[in-house]
Amino acid sequence: MSTVIEQKQKKVDDLAAKMNGATAFYLTDFTGINVKGMTDLRARLRAAGVEYVVVKNTIARRALEGLELPDIASFFTGPTGLVFGRDDAVTAAKVLADFAKEHEDRPTVKVGVVDRLEMSTDQVKRLAALPSREQLYAELAGAMQAPLSQLAFLMQGMLSEFVGLLEALRARKDNE
Repeated sequence: MSTVIEQKQKKVDDLAAKMNGATAFYLTDFTGINVKGMTDLRARLRAAGVEYVVVKNTIARRALEGLELPDIASFFTGPTGLVFGRDDAVTAAKVLADFAKEHEDRPTVKVGVVDRLEMSTDQVKRLAALPSREQLYAELAGAMQAPLSQLAFLMQGMLSEFVGLLEALRARKDNE
């Protein structure tokens, strides 16, 4: 094999490994974003622990072959950037949505793959609107804390009442 073919095969294999290992990835069309905007987008994604890769469509289509992922090869047309969310599907979608709000709805999301399921552009937008993982944990902790606090308060009241009854019983026996 020639070195050019080996290099292309390595790119295909690397991209396939990234697609296979990601919790979620999104195909974006970055048309209309200038260099300064792309640099800003990459910096935001990197700060959120998300990777952004611009790929050749033929390499991406080849990388999809053999992977147990939805058939999204038809979306690899025109300028395509892949956003990989390794740990959290929402974070990557949120960063893309926030950036798009500030930059005339660019980049546009072509399609998303979350937990090996294809997601439309609208579904990705709804995913981006979800609260962050930390906020969901805080809400869950608050929801769990409220009933426990009530239970502790009721138990304390019952204990106080019980102590009061014992005190009254002792006083009654002392008077007899």
